[in-house]
Amino acid sequence: MLWVKAFHIIFMVTWFAALFYLPRLYVYHASTGDSISKERFKIMERKLFWGIATPGAIITIALGLWLATYFPQIYSSHWFQAKLAIVALLVIYHIWCGKLMIDFREDRNARSHKWYRVFNELPVFGLMAVILLVELQPAF
Repeated sequence: MLWVKAFHIIFMVTWFAALFYLPRLYVYHASTGDSISKERFKIMERKLFWGIATPGAIITIALGLWLATYFPQIYSSHWFQAKLAIVALLVIYHIWCGKLMIDFREDRNARSHKWYRVFNELPVFGLMAVILLVELQPAF
């Protein structure tokens, strides 16, 4: 069971690394003007989204569900339900990143690099909340 937990954490770190870096690429992509750089960013974004972020998300969630099956009493905990809600929001953020990647790929980006700078900070709050919920397991 400790191996499952360890790999759950490892892939969660992988997923979050991608969630932090992908929108940062969007910041740079939105502020570039030359076509060579734009094409390079499209390749980097695609590889990061499909090669690291998405596998990281899938494996993190699968291992998390596997862990939860060993502790069925956890399902009634409010902290665990809150964690699941935050993970659902992170999945939505992940999908939104994929939609933005497609917009860049199709040259349909309508947002500024400043907007992406703010967007880039959102997963930090999710990470902090999940870690605090798991470690503190507050009774609310």
